[in-house]
Amino acid sequence: MNSILSTLQYWLVNHPSILHFSWTPGHTLGSTPQFLFFTILTYLSLTFLLSYFSFPSSLGSHILKPLSAIHSLTLFLLSFIMALGCTLSIIFHTPHLQHIICFPPHVSPSGPLFFWAYIFYLSKILEFLDTLLIILSNSIQRLTFLHVYHHATVVIMCYLWLNTCQSLFPVALVTNAIVHVLMYYYYLWCAMGVRPKWKRLVTDCQIVQFVFSFGISGLMLYYHFTGLGCSGIWAWCFNAVFNASLLVLFIDFHGKSYAKKKKMHHDKDKRP
Repeated sequence: MNSILSTLQYWLVNHPSILHFSWTPGHTLGSTPQFLFFTILTYLSLTFLLSYFSFPSSLGSHILKPLSAIHSLTLFLLSFIMALGCTLSIIFHTPHLQHIICFPPHVSPSGPLFFWAYIFYLSKILEFLDTLLIILSNSIQRLTFLHVYHHATVVIMCYLWLNTCQSLFPVALVTNAIVHVLMYYYYLWCAMGVRPKWKRLVTDCQIVQFVFSFGISGLMLYYHFTGLGCSGIWAWCFNAVFNASLLVLFIDFHGKSYAKKKKMHHDKDKRP
């Protein structure tokens, strides 16, 4: 067991590329505001334009299902590795547990925690393929405002984590990555032709994640106003507003989706 832990600690925390990682604006790939702006603009433009096209139905069974399976498997494994890597970085490379909630002012965006934040940031760009797969499958009804808004804005949030050394991001990264492990595991089964009955659990976990983030934010604010302050507080404000908007949208989605299904089952049970 100790051997496995030591191996994981080396490859996910102490490897030179991770241990000596540094987010350097203008030098690190994807670290400029221009990159962020054009990435999101490209995503929104292509989503808008491609949504007006109709693609051959045969594309789904021959090409899209294998691609969806590969995409879901990739993000399932990547989410698991990010959750594990960030958790081990917290355990073995955090001078004080308070720092996972409140980074001290003028902290440097370097080391394992910021490496995993950077991988998380890039993974959110990779998740843009979710939207492309939906469009290519002609499932435009799944292309909701919530879906596009979430995918586009979360990239800004992750960029701010790195660019401002935002406090509390390690907790947000681990919880979000764990939820995505569950979500992409579900999508993987769907791509293989099996639709698990616990889809609602994914949405419930996403809602719990947002509620938890507000609870832990109260502790961060306590440290901020009773100590020397926490790094990236204005970026946290953006994060809080974004999470609040997502919570409202997810609750609305939850109510509409599952209340409608419940009503359909109820009407079915009433039939003679």
